[in-house]
Amino acid sequence: MNDVISLGGRGDADGVGGVGDLGGELDPGVVYTASAVPVPLTPVAAAQVVAGAPATGSIDLDEDMGLGIWEMTPGAMRDVEIDEVFVVVAGSATVEFVKPAQPSIELRPGAIVRLEAGMQTVWTVRETLRKVYLA
Repeated sequence: MNDVISLGGRGDADGVGGVGDLGGELDPGVVYTASAVPVPLTPVAAAQVVAGAPATGSIDLDEDMGLGIWEMTPGAMRDVEIDEVFVVVAGSATVEFVKPAQPSIELRPGAIVRLEAGMQTVWTVRETLRKVYLA
């Protein structure tokens, strides 16, 4: 049976696994379950909040690759983006592009998005959003 890791600890194929420190690097040939990784959350700074009381958090999975998991609870917030590509693994949200102005996008599990450094956005999360990013 293949090992499944939720965050650094080896576990069973149910995807829950143990919780531990990855040491900033993923093991080759091992399955990691993005939905099982605990992500510590912090309330969004008041200056960024547009609506509600959202909280965000992230955890680095592989620092050398710039790979991690990011999560946001329901609410709306302003953000200035970095260069990244991400895949949504849970939740739903709308991202409004303020600068440069372009059509808003809807995020659901399976959505793949590329952001450029400096983009100004407003994230409106309806169901807690979790994404795996490469930055």
